[in-house]
Amino acid sequence: MLNTTTNNIIKTPSLLSLPKPCAAGSDQTHGHLYNSVRPSVGAVFIRKQSLGKNIALATRTRPPRSVIKASAPTTTGYEKAVSVKAVVTVIPSVKGVLSNIGVSRGLDDIADLLGRSLLLELVSAELNPETGSEKPTVKAYAHRGLIENGRLTYEAKFEVPPKFGEIGAVMVENEHHQEMHLADIVLDFPLGSVRFTCNSWVHSKADNPDKRVFFSNKSYLPSNTPSGLKKLRHRELDVVRGNGQGERKAFERIYDYDTYNDLGDPDKDPALARPVLGTKELPYPRRCRTGRPPSKTDPRSESRSINVYVPRDEQFSEVKSATFSAKTLYSALHGLVPALESAIVDQKIPFPFFTAIDSLFHEGVPLPKQGQIKELLPRLIKTVKDVEADFLRFEQPYLFDRDRFCWFSDEEFSRQTLAGLNPFSIQLVTEWPIKSSLDPQIYGPPESAITTELIERETRGALTVDKAMKEKRLFIIDYHDAFLPYVNKVRELDGTTLYGSRTLFVLTSKGTLRPLAIELTRPPGNGKPQWKQVFTPNVDATNSWLWRLAKAHVLAHDSGYHQLVSHWLRTHACTEPYIIATNRQLSTMHPIYRLLHPHFRYTMEINALARQLLINADGIIESTFSPGKYSIELSSVLYDKQWRFDHEALPANLISRGLAVENSSQPHGLELIIKDYPFANDGLVLWDSIKEWVQDYVNHYYP
Repeated sequence: MLNTTTNNIIKTPSLLSLPKPCAAGSDQTHGHLYNSVRPSVGAVFIRKQSLGKNIALATRTRPPRSVIKASAPTTTGYEKAVSVKAVVTVIPSVKGVLSNIGVSRGLDDIADLLGRSLLLELVSAELNPETGSEKPTVKAYAHRGLIENGRLTYEAKFEVPPKFGEIGAVMVENEHHQEMHLADIVLDFPLGSVRFTCNSWVHSKADNPDKRVFFSNKSYLPSNTPSGLKKLRHRELDVVRGNGQGERKAFERIYDYDTYNDLGDPDKDPALARPVLGTKELPYPRRCRTGRPPSKTDPRSESRSINVYVPRDEQFSEVKSATFSAKTLYSALHGLVPALESAIVDQKIPFPFFTAIDSLFHEGVPLPKQGQIKELLPRLIKTVKDVEADFLRFEQPYLFDRDRFCWFSDEEFSRQTLAGLNPFSIQLVTEWPIKSSLDPQIYGPPESAITTELIERETRGALTVDKAMKEKRLFIIDYHDAFLPYVNKVRELDGTTLYGSRTLFVLTSKGTLRPLAIELTRPPGNGKPQWKQVFTPNVDATNSWLWRLAKAHVLAHDSGYHQLVSHWLRTHACTEPYIIATNRQLSTMHPIYRLLHPHFRYTMEINALARQLLINADGIIESTFSPGKYSIELSSVLYDKQWRFDHEALPANLISRGLAVENSSQPHGLELIIKDYPFANDGLVLWDSIKEWVQDYVNHYYP
């Protein structure tokens, strides 16, 4: 059962103490989520105070903007009419303030003066017991009030008839010519106040005559929906599902599915055509449908546009203070690129030597004086004031403070495998000898060139392969089968190359990893047979540099895999279908919707911007990573071969890679094979804390 206080949030100390929603009373349908119709689970600030078996934590949550009594009445079952005051809080649009200076703004001001710009309707949660139909709503216009702390208020007064019952929803009609962002609606009853949290854009009546509906902050399962709200609940779901027709408009909030058919731009250049992802041949998660017309040269592809539709509330929120969004960052970088390009000797060889990279950290690059680039750049980049000009200077990695060339070392190479950018790929070797599962008729002999003799030579006879396998001490990062089918294609591109790679590690007696061998493979092609070679750590000059070059190839593969699969595919692309499904299938009053929403919000906007700038044809990914124009197609192939829903949970993921085994006597119910694995060590603490909170929340509604 969900705890009814906010003081005893969790049973045991954990790294992520999230406040539970207050539950008023024992009825599971009356869980008050003060974080809203679209709640946030709270801002959590975490500080580790000690490390070891027990982690002492200090947490504090963001206090609410104002206090609304949990016991405030939400019913008006009085024998006489009751006067109720409503206060609507609106967050002025920064963009609107700048752009709406004209006829529309003037008309809106006149409507505000006349007091007929915002129509509110109170909806009873109960049916009329005599007729069995919905009770008539209670209507009132809200009058514009004061602006306080950057927020505008509107006030309305209602005369609620006797026995109207509990107010289950408020309908809003925006008669301005511009959209409005509603923060909340507070109803003042004789014995207290009730808040309807909105955090949503309300379209203009001129764009869409339908009223917006905001349900109360109580969560209801479908079977427990109050009788007076059932039709409204179904109607709202119909609205967000849409009809799958036409091009979506910016003010709409329709969630629908489509394939990734908008990454290419064949109308601009035939060379920018890209295959559709999400077909039988190239499976992929679904994205949000925009309904843009097909391109002129390829009817399978959607035409591109500057602004990509996402449901209105999925767009980044506006704030007056300086904050960052993908768009503002892109605007900054767009103005920055010419300055950076002028500092590069050859755009085809951006960094011809190491000191050219060092100059970004130590000397900086002069910034153009136009615009406000300094204010828009994130922490990754810092600016320094010169007497005559502004300079951009990248933050130097902390690692460089210890050793400028530590990334050359095998120790750092191994450490970053477990605690670096991509700790998701390493796995236990469970079969020997290592073999490819690709078709040998196409890709050549499947056997790896990493042999038993080579391993025992590199361990100086101290460890046999059989013993290492039995003791679970051999690990591999295997990009052989993932990349090999694209090697010949990529090698046809200008200025890049690719191999299939395997990197083998041994777990030492000290509990750390040590690289043993790297195998690079090229498939048959252009009349040449398959080529493969194994590189090992060495002390002589030539072989030492060959080993470093082999590690550089592996790191390039690892970086590309991280960006394409670990990050983009698993974090962003695979999440979007769940966001769409949640909005199409779960009402905003559903407790699971309210649980998921704060974790989903803005992901669709980020993904839409990625399709415009990051993963699109000739975009950042294709221009930066080895697979080039085949990058996103490659992520589709890996999605088909590797992605499994039942392996996405952290414990299941660790077990599937052989990095952990179930053991109920161990913390988190898992025994880690590599004890010093920061990704798993820290991740499991977070996982357990989130799991405990979610279980308590879900069990409250589904006991």
